[in-house]
Amino acid sequence: MKYVLVTGGVVSGLGKGVTASSIGVLLKACGLRVTSIKIDPYLNTDAGTMSPFEHGEVYVLDDGGEVDLDLGNYERFLDIKLTRDNNITTGKIYQAVIDKERRGDYLGKTVQVVPHITDAIQEWIERVALIPVDGLPGPADVCVIELGGTIGDIESMPFTEALGQFSYRVGAGNFCLIHVSLVPVISAVGEQKTKPTQHSVRGLRSLGLTPNILACRSTSALEENVKQKLSQFCHVPAENIITLYDVPNIWHLPSLLRDQKAHEGILGALNLPGFVNVAREPNLKEWTSRAEFCDMLLEPVRIAVVGKYTGLSDSYLSLLKALLHASVSLRKKLVVDWVPASDIEDETARENPDAYKAAWKLLKGADGVLVPGGFGDRGVEGKILAAKYARENRIPFLGICLGMQIAVIEFARSILGLQDANSTEFDPDTKSPCVVFMPEGSKTHLGGTMRLGSRRTYFQVMDSKSAKLYGNRGFVDERHRHRYEVNPDMVSSLEDAGLLFTGKDKTRQRMEIVELPNHPYYIGTQFHPEFKSRPGKPSALFLGSSLTLLHIASLIFFSHLEPKTTLFFFLMS
Repeated sequence: MKYVLVTGGVVSGLGKGVTASSIGVLLKACGLRVTSIKIDPYLNTDAGTMSPFEHGEVYVLDDGGEVDLDLGNYERFLDIKLTRDNNITTGKIYQAVIDKERRGDYLGKTVQVVPHITDAIQEWIERVALIPVDGLPGPADVCVIELGGTIGDIESMPFTEALGQFSYRVGAGNFCLIHVSLVPVISAVGEQKTKPTQHSVRGLRSLGLTPNILACRSTSALEENVKQKLSQFCHVPAENIITLYDVPNIWHLPSLLRDQKAHEGILGALNLPGFVNVAREPNLKEWTSRAEFCDMLLEPVRIAVVGKYTGLSDSYLSLLKALLHASVSLRKKLVVDWVPASDIEDETARENPDAYKAAWKLLKGADGVLVPGGFGDRGVEGKILAAKYARENRIPFLGICLGMQIAVIEFARSILGLQDANSTEFDPDTKSPCVVFMPEGSKTHLGGTMRLGSRRTYFQVMDSKSAKLYGNRGFVDERHRHRYEVNPDMVSSLEDAGLLFTGKDKTRQRMEIVELPNHPYYIGTQFHPEFKSRPGKPSALFLGSSLTLLHIASLIFFSHLEPKTTLFFFLMS
C-alpha cells in the first residue's frame, strides 16, 4: 500500500479537502486505484451532532456514517463509496483505546498517548486503507490521507506524532507528504511572501514530517524566484513546488496539478513510475472538458433554496453540488438564491419589512423552489409558506427530508382544512400530527440514533414521475438521515385528497416519496438524493436519464407550461 498524506499550514480553509480529492483524481487518471481517509482532530465521535453553522453539512455514507463534508468531496471526485471508518476522529480513537483498556487488553500497562494512542491511529489507517471502495475486489493501490486542521494545533499532536512514526515504518518509497500552505500577496507592495510557508514547514519538520511536495495557495502562479526561495528554505525541489491559484471552478484543479507535473512528483516519491499499468501522463480529458464547459455556460436557471442555514453555503454543500451537476448536464448556468426561511414569515413582515420584501422577491423570481432538510422549529412556518406558494402557483418544487414533511403539513392545512396540522417535533400536543417521531428512535441520546444510511424505497405507482426518473426499476437505494416520519395513520386521508405517496419502504408503513400528480413538478423525498450525485452522473431526481428527459419534454410541450417552469422541470427531473 502506498500512502499520500495531505497537511495544511498557516491558516485553515485553504482547500485541503479539494486538493486531496484532486490528487486522487490525478492518480486515478494514471491508472491507480485510490481510497481516502479524513482525519478530524476534534473530540466528537463523528459529525452527527455538530452545528452546520460551525462545521458545514453532515455528510451521510451508505453504512450510515455521519462524517465530515470532505468525504463527500472524495466520493464525488473519485466516484467511490466510503465507510464510516474512513473518517477518523480523536473521539473514535480515544474511545477505542479506552474500550480496550476496560477489557484488560493492555495487561495492566499504563495507557499513554505514546505508544497506545499513536499505535491505535496507525493500526486504524492500515486497516481502513485495505477496504475496497470502488466496487472492485481487493484493496486500492494508494490511500490519500487528509489531516484536518493546521500544523501546530494542540489537538493534532497525537496524529502528527503517529503519522511521523508511520512514515518511518512504511518507508520513504511508500509515503508521500504534500503540504498545502499559503503564500499571501501584500497589496501594498504586490509581493508574494514566503515567510508563512517557511515557518509552517519548519514546524512540520520539527514534528518528524518532511514534505515531498509543497502546494502553495496564492491568487496567481508563483514567480520563479519565489519558488527558488521556498526550495532553499523548505528543502523541497523547485519542480515539486506547485501553485494552487484561483480558478473559475474546482473541476479545474486536477488539470492544474497535472500541468505543473504534480503527478510526476507523487509517482516518484512512491517509486511508481516503472510500475505496470501506471501511466506517466494522466488521462483527464473528461475532467478538463467538463471544467471548461462549465465556464462557458451563460443561460441562467434560478433556484430558490429556502432553508435555515443559508448564512453558510457549506451547510448545503452536497445539495449545491447536485444542482450544479444537473445544470451543467443541461447546459444551464446555476444561480442559487438563498432565502432565509424565517424572512418570509409574517413575524418578519412586522419586525423587518425590508428583509421580508427582499426574501419574497427572491422566492417569486425563482424558476424553482427547493426546501432542504434541517432540524429545529426556526423557519418552519416560512418553509411551509414556500411550499404553499410553489403548489398554488404551479412552480416546480423539491422537498428533501424535512422539506417533504413540510409539504405534507402544508397540504393537510390547506387542502384537508386541518389548521393545527404539524409535526410533533415542533408541536408535541398537535391534534393533527402529520409527522411523528419514529418508533425506533431515541429522544434523549442524539448521537447516531437517527435512521441513517442507505435504505431501499419501493415505488408504489410505476406511472409516477419519480419512478420514471429512476428508470422504472421498481426500487431505489438512497441515503437517509431523519428521526421523524410521515404519520402512517394519516396517509389514506391525504391520498384521498390528492397527495400521492409513490415511494414507501419495505413495510409500506414508512413514506419515502410524495408527489402531486396534477402539478408540473412537485416532489418530496424522505431520503437525501444529493448525497449520491456525481459530476457527469447527476442524481435521478435532479436530472433523470436522456430517455426520461425526452419523455418529460413531450409532456411539457403538450401541457403548455410556462418557460421558467419548463426549465426547472428539466433541471430537477
